[in-house]
Amino acid sequence: MLKISIITPSYNAKKFIEDCIQSVLCQNYPNFEHIIIDGGSTDGTIEILKKYPHLKWISESDKGQSDALNKGVKMADGDIIGWLNADDYYLPGMFYKVVKELEKNPDMDVFFSDCIFVDGNNRFLRLKREPGFNRKLLLYYGCYIPTVSTFFNMRNINKKDLMFNVNLHNVMDFDLFLGLNKKGYKFIYYNDIWGVYRLYKENKTIALADQRKKERFLVQKKYSKIVFKINIFNKIYFEILRIIFKIYHILLKIIQRKYFVKK
Repeated sequence: MLKISIITPSYNAKKFIEDCIQSVLCQNYPNFEHIIIDGGSTDGTIEILKKYPHLKWISESDKGQSDALNKGVKMADGDIIGWLNADDYYLPGMFYKVVKELEKNPDMDVFFSDCIFVDGNNRFLRLKREPGFNRKLLLYYGCYIPTVSTFFNMRNINKKDLMFNVNLHNVMDFDLFLGLNKKGYKFIYYNDIWGVYRLYKENKTIALADQRKKERFLVQKKYSKIVFKINIFNKIYFEILRIIFKIYHILLKIIQRKYFVKK
């Protein structure tokens, strides 16, 4: 049976991390490891980790989420790697779905599905349905692939290619996905729902929106075939493309009957 490694970066995650841990345990999948890389929490997170002897965890200062993820990747020895943030969680039974899909299609490298958004009190916000993989949509619209529902086939992917850029603190997933695609790894989308993403005011997606925008611009410059010498031209160029591909994203979801889906 294929082994699944789940990597969770955490820092002062006492409020949500037990839901995260339980969602992995409740998969009732016999061959897995859950690796938690904690950044030196002082809020009681460590006391929660100590309650679960099955966990592989360390707690030490680091350079941020990307650094923590890299430590986790180096520790992992599974056939499949998943990235589950401390405030997110998996839906029941999805490990078996992931393994089944990989056994049916062993050539796939990165495989992802849809997710549900909830707020900080676990109240349903919306179902995030997405089209399949499209490099231009990813590059110019932004990272629409949900990490909570993404898995990596480590029988095909070289570990050094799964290293995150420690200089990026908000769009490390965006950079990683574009880098893997550039190296020729195949992305496959499954029309299912595998994970739950928490969206609340302390969440990095909301709290660090401006920094996220700056980092996204740097990644777009890195992977775009067209880059101008004058930076303001690049900003205008990428903003125009963002609007165009935002419309394209909406049209794709309407055509695929995914845009107006509420539950």
